[in-house]
Amino acid sequence: MNAAEQSVVPNASGNILHWALGYDLLVRLFWLGKERVFREKTIDLAGLQPGERALDVGCGTGSLVIAAKHRVGPTGTVYGIDASPEMIARARKKARRNAVEVNFENAVVEKLPFADGTFDAVLSTLMLHHLGRKARQKCLCEIRRVLKPGGRMLAIDFGDPVQGHRQFLAHFHRHGHVTFSDLIRMLNEAGFPNVETGPLGTRNLCYARARVPCCA
Repeated sequence: MNAAEQSVVPNASGNILHWALGYDLLVRLFWLGKERVFREKTIDLAGLQPGERALDVGCGTGSLVIAAKHRVGPTGTVYGIDASPEMIARARKKARRNAVEVNFENAVVEKLPFADGTFDAVLSTLMLHHLGRKARQKCLCEIRRVLKPGGRMLAIDFGDPVQGHRQFLAHFHRHGHVTFSDLIRMLNEAGFPNVETGPLGTRNLCYARARVPCCA
């Protein structure tokens, strides 16, 4: 991402992407046409079940939200939020085209527009690296706040660059990376005492998975 492709808006402290159509093309290029496999693996890691309420923070153009709705079924509810109006507009268009009942809101991750204990699961995919450390901590605290007791969170993002892959990706998307040892500490501070991390098995992507204590 270059200076023409990002902006910092007053109500958010991270990078906001406004090139929605180009973003979908980039996703296809990054996954070599296998983005559906990535979405299904993400949903499996999150453990989504029929009837659950789920939230995707930094949902982009909404593809994961739509896939998650198929998993939670007609009795489940899925929301997606993103700070980019362009991303939300394209996400809503996708949902209408696919006749899927999901909910998209233009909002920032540092202040989620939901009541405490609303969701069974919250997902964050390839979003945290767009945030500075302070905003990242606020985001994780907000995720903790909107999760029910026993609720789960799953974050997937770029770990330390892998030799060769970093140079290729940098040409298309100048992303940063997330130091997962630091992310574990931040999750602990946000109220997630036990955090599981590991490689996703694709490029240098890693996941962090945690659960709110049932007695919270």
